[in-house]
Amino acid sequence: MHPTLYSWREQLPATIVRMLAYLGGIVVLSIAAAQVFQSRSAPYVIKPIERGQWNEIARPFPAFALSIPEAVGVSSRYAMRYNRNGVGRKDILTLGELDSPDPYLRVEIYRPGNEIARFAEPMATIVDEALGLGPNHLKREEPLASKFGPLSILSFDSSKGMPRRCLAFVRSYDDPRLQLSGWFCRGGEPVQRSTLSCALDRLTLLAAGSEPKVGALFAKAELKRSYCGERDPIIAATPKYKLLWKALATRPEPRRIGR
Repeated sequence: MHPTLYSWREQLPATIVRMLAYLGGIVVLSIAAAQVFQSRSAPYVIKPIERGQWNEIARPFPAFALSIPEAVGVSSRYAMRYNRNGVGRKDILTLGELDSPDPYLRVEIYRPGNEIARFAEPMATIVDEALGLGPNHLKREEPLASKFGPLSILSFDSSKGMPRRCLAFVRSYDDPRLQLSGWFCRGGEPVQRSTLSCALDRLTLLAAGSEPKVGALFAKAELKRSYCGERDPIIAATPKYKLLWKALATRPEPRRIGR
C-alpha cells in the first residue's frame, strides 16, 4: 500500500474524534448562551392582554323595559353584561345618542354576584359609570322621590364629546341585592327632576327569572307608580316629554326598549 494512503487511514479516527469534540463544544456553548440571553430577556417578555371583567351578551333576552311613548324614532339599545369572575349581571337600557345635543337617557340595573362585597357610595358609583363623559361641576342634589323610593341625585356637566348637562341617579337595595343607576343628559338647559322621575316611572320588569325577590321589588314599585304625576295627590302639571323628544302622533305603538 502506498505510504500516503496508509497515513490517511491511520489518521482518520483521530480526525473524527476531534470533529466530534469541536461539535460537542459548540453545542454546549450554544446552550449556555441561550440560557444567559433567556434569563436576561425574561423581564421584557410581552404578556397577553387580559380581557375585561365584563362580557357582553351578543343577543340578550330583555328582562326590563323602558316605555317612552313620546320618543318614537329615537335610537334605543338594550345591553346585557355578565361578570366572568363573580357572575354579576348588568342590564343597560339607553335611549338617544351618547354624543349628541339631544336628550340621552341611560338606565342600568345591576345585580351583583360575588365580585363585590357591597355597593360603592352613591357619588363614587355615578362618577365611575360616567367617567367616559368627563363629569365636571359635580353637585349633590336633594333626594328625588320615585316609585323605587328616594334616589340619590347628582348633577354634572360633561366635558368630553358634546357638552351637556346631566342629572344622575342611584338607588341600592340590600334584599334583593340590586342597584338602579344612570343619568339623563341634554344640551343647553338641565333636565328637570320631574322629567327624570317620570322617565323612571316607565321602567318595568319583563321577567325576573329565578329571582322572585326582584319580581316582588318591581311589583311593590308599581303600586307606588304615579304615571308621571297623574296620580299625584298634589295637583301638578304632568311633565311634557314632547319638549325633549318629538312625538309622532301617527305612530300608535309606544316606543319600548327591551321588547
